[in-house]
Amino acid sequence: MSSDTVMDVTENETAEPRSAFSVTEGRVRGYHRAAVDTFLAAARESFEQDGGELTATDIRVASFPLVKGGYDISEVDAALGRIEDAFSARQRERVVKEEGVEPWIIAARDDAQVILDHLARPRRHKFARTGWLTFGYRVDEVDHVAGRIVRYLRDGDALSAEQLRSAAFRMQRGGYREEQVDALLDAAIDVILAVR
Repeated sequence: MSSDTVMDVTENETAEPRSAFSVTEGRVRGYHRAAVDTFLAAARESFEQDGGELTATDIRVASFPLVKGGYDISEVDAALGRIEDAFSARQRERVVKEEGVEPWIIAARDDAQVILDHLARPRRHKFARTGWLTFGYRVDEVDHVAGRIVRYLRDGDALSAEQLRSAAFRMQRGGYREEQVDALLDAAIDVILAVR
């Protein structure tokens, strides 16, 4: 992870630090700047320690309060994606060095099979549903993404971790339960990163 991911300071020592991210204006909300800066500093320190406290999963599930005048959400999310990729690659290198490549491949293959088994369920029944008075992810949109995951795992169709990270679903009453869908997407991202 490069130092400009966190903060770039101008040559003038008396100047305010310049952010690496755009700041929202007006009523537009963005990520709380201090929370993002603190998290990125911790991520950088953990990465540089090579075996620090944070993992690729910690980077993926990071969340920040939304405030006026915050960092641009898409820019921060893109940076977090790159950081997650770096943490995942570091973890893969460590496991391959300690245990060899075969256990890593077997674990990724096993994880892929679990995902395929789950997604073999019929259309509109791939995940548990919310009650009719509660909102969940829109079923047809999730099923579409699920189909792309299956084609990636089974047929080798193109699909990137970034495409899954940026998947967004509209809400509907009686939709799929968010936590189940999110967990499967996370597992699919892990498989994609494991075999790159």
